Amino acid sequence: MSQSKLCKGVVIGAIVGAAVSMFDRKTREHTVETMKNIKDSVIYYAKNRDEFQQLVYEKVEKMQKLYEDTTENVNFIMEKIDEMKEIPSTVQAIVEDTKAAFSSKEEK
Repeated sequence: MSQSKLCKGVVIGAIVGAAVSMFDRKTREHTVETMKNIKDSVIYYAKNRDEFQQLVYEKVEKMQKLYEDTTENVNFIMEKIDEMKEIPSTVQAIVEDTKAAFSSKEEK
């Protein structure tokens, strides 16, 4: 029940906010211009469906490439993090070897 009221409140708030923002002339003009551009694009792509399909195909390929690149980058970063986790033990081993080398020289 309260979820229903929340959704209604959000929708009503959005409508009221949009109506109030239309009082500003620049916002109104920008909105009208944007709607005209959208209408023109819809009409154009309705007549040129092959071009729209090609555009969508190119966008999908671009997103797939981005996903693959991001996955590769994340894997590379995770590998480097794993390498960095090993550095303290390596440094500790070097320090201990150095300490042992100096200790053995002092004993002589």
